[in-house]
Amino acid sequence: MSAPRKRGRGLRAFFVLSALLVGALAYWAYDRYTAFVDTPLSGLQAGDSVVVERGDSFAKVLQRLRDSGVTEGHDLEWQALAKQLQAAGKIQVGEYPLDPGTTPRALLLRMRDGKVLSYRFTIVEGWNVRQLRAALAKARPLRQETAELDDAALMKTLGHPGQHPEGRFLPETYAYTRNDSDLDLLKRAHAALDKALDAAWQSRAADLPLASKDEALVLASIVEKETGIASERAQIAGVFLRRIKLGMRLQTDPTVIYGMGSAYAGNLRKADLLADTPYNTYTRDGLPPTPIAMVGADALQAVTHPADGDALYFVAVGDGSGKHVFSKTLAEHQAAVREYIRRYRAQYGPK
Repeated sequence: MSAPRKRGRGLRAFFVLSALLVGALAYWAYDRYTAFVDTPLSGLQAGDSVVVERGDSFAKVLQRLRDSGVTEGHDLEWQALAKQLQAAGKIQVGEYPLDPGTTPRALLLRMRDGKVLSYRFTIVEGWNVRQLRAALAKARPLRQETAELDDAALMKTLGHPGQHPEGRFLPETYAYTRNDSDLDLLKRAHAALDKALDAAWQSRAADLPLASKDEALVLASIVEKETGIASERAQIAGVFLRRIKLGMRLQTDPTVIYGMGSAYAGNLRKADLLADTPYNTYTRDGLPPTPIAMVGADALQAVTHPADGDALYFVAVGDGSGKHVFSKTLAEHQAAVREYIRRYRAQYGPK
């Protein structure tokens, strides 16, 4: 056999072996890649997250993942996956959860589509503005922008200068993200209250003894504080509206308590009912000057669509249920009050 023929066969063998090696490497790389993209990332704990900031390159995003404890995958694999998912250059700003079970594919799809981590903040029906602001100050990771603003400055910043803040934010659960601020949330809650109040006022029953939707809001805040029983709201609203029509004072404890502010220690005394303030509906006619609490949509509907009836009084049953007894006459009401006191003492001892 000639030397050139031997060399030719050696070259062919070399190329065949090289091709087989390249093929094997390619298969190994593909197998590794396909396993990587859909295998849950290890070491993640509930509550872990990664933040993508404005201007971050994909390399920076990947570094943030590494800093968060993600060790899986070569950078080239992450880049290949981003290209495959058309996520390269399209990662959106925000905070993303790194929950146990998250795969690289699921994570990059979430980042591409901007499905950021959201938080919840609930404004509770019946809260006053002090309670609302105290709760907002503790909400994390909500950015705090209103801490140094008093109530007047807050309402001016919200675009409603001169408006009292009480009752102006709709009780509801609001979703927010890491980039949102307490001011953003309050703007949404204020707009939601305006929308609910407008809807209730525009559909109101005929002949309501209320001059404006703001008066409806004030009365709704009283109803909100008087009962936690949904089925009673319209009944209690009816009682107050009939008293207004007849020129009777509202005589409702929650307004007195609100007017006492921090002086209220949890027990309303007879002297408190006689101490005149702008919010004492035992000593003053008509509605108090502002709402006394945050008002839910149901209370607004109750005031603008009150239940029919002839009751002018109500008092708690006294059995711990939160329900009330409704009376047409003062004599009936006084009897109901005596029964309330008897039941209360039987259950809790002398009042």
